[in-house]
Amino acid sequence: MKKSYAFIIAALLLFTSAIAQPPVSQAKRVVADKIIAVVGDKIVLKSDIDNSLADMQRQGVEVPANAYCLTLEQAMGIKALVLQAEKDSLPITEEEIETDIDNRIRNYISQFGSKDELERIAGKSVYQLKEDFKEGIRDQKLSQAMRNKVVQDIRITPKEVQEYFNKIPTDSLPLYETEVEVGQIVIFPKASREAEEYAVEQLKEYKEQIETKKKDFCTIANNYTEDPGSKDKCGQYEINRSQKNLDPTWLSKAFSLKEGQISTPFKSKFGYHILQMVSRSGDDAVVRHILKIPQVTKIEIKETQEKLDSVRSKLIAGTMQFGEAVSKYSNDDESKFTAGMKQGPNGGFLTIDQLDKDMVVMLKDLKVGQYSQPVEYTDESGKKGVRIVYLKSKTEPHRENLKDDYNRIATRALEEKKNDALDAWFTKKIPTYFIMVDDEYKSCPEMKKWTASANMAIKN
Repeated sequence: MKKSYAFIIAALLLFTSAIAQPPVSQAKRVVADKIIAVVGDKIVLKSDIDNSLADMQRQGVEVPANAYCLTLEQAMGIKALVLQAEKDSLPITEEEIETDIDNRIRNYISQFGSKDELERIAGKSVYQLKEDFKEGIRDQKLSQAMRNKVVQDIRITPKEVQEYFNKIPTDSLPLYETEVEVGQIVIFPKASREAEEYAVEQLKEYKEQIETKKKDFCTIANNYTEDPGSKDKCGQYEINRSQKNLDPTWLSKAFSLKEGQISTPFKSKFGYHILQMVSRSGDDAVVRHILKIPQVTKIEIKETQEKLDSVRSKLIAGTMQFGEAVSKYSNDDESKFTAGMKQGPNGGFLTIDQLDKDMVVMLKDLKVGQYSQPVEYTDESGKKGVRIVYLKSKTEPHRENLKDDYNRIATRALEEKKNDALDAWFTKKIPTYFIMVDDEYKSCPEMKKWTASANMAIKN
């Protein structure tokens, strides 16, 4: 039971009415709507389980032999967490739910290429999809909030970490390849006034050609924009007014335009643009843009290298800390708020293949604790900059051990302790809820504690 309850947490993003799955599968949904379980006033439908398992299989998730029983228990566990979250009045706002829905829809639109294609594949309008997602996302957020409340005070000691590690068979310890903790200070040189004026004049010419129908927007964008994210799709994006990942100046300019209107050239943190409003529906819009990045010359690059060379001297002398230098000088948004340290999927430790190839070359001759010379490079958006790279730590390939991997081991040990606390919480709470399990599923071993609770309620 403990293991399956722990798995509930992994299921929070997979289940909840299958809201985490791309809607491509929704056209193939099973339509049966038999109630197979009840927790309090929360119901679990047979179609919920069928759809969740179908989506897991489609995504290549390994489905165990007892998948149906296990998934039903997961669903009931989530319902129990939601039920208690409601009783405890945990604060989940409609705004939070709407934000999650909008983010999910934007992710799907990006995945399928356009709003129209998403609606075609899903067989529903975006508005209908949002309504479909609402209950599932609400349950997801409430269940996660309740889980967090249950485990929020759980801590772990070094002794407990040691005991956890000692229980792991040596041949089960993972092997790690070389990993590094690496940071960077990046400065993007400012282009000359002449280069900026030239970029603006280019954009004015493009605008004139489009408005006089000498050329169409798509052709010019595909040939001349310096935005790699839209170069092959006519400069087009589908956006929402509340998006946080867009430059605010760019977003504001987009929603100031009427349909068909093309802006005058304007500046964002990426360079200079012209924007066209293609279509708009409330806070959603389809826009096209053309980006020109004023070119920096060798003169600006050299000046920036000299500036960073001075910073490097202070770092080596110890008169300035790396994080301080990042805060004061770096233009890199990605690492500005991580004290300059690059982050991977598992935090600050990255494998070599998670770094850009130019950084790998820079690290080749660096020892731990050293700072590279300032080197010119081009970022993913095509912008030229100069950076110093700092090698904070480096591990050699090794089998997991407490000396090199304490934080990883402690994280797992803490998670296990939290899962124990969650299991104890369920053991205590289940008898307080009304429980119903369909006869077809009562024989599932995973249903034993749930059905025992239901029988107890009947006897009482």
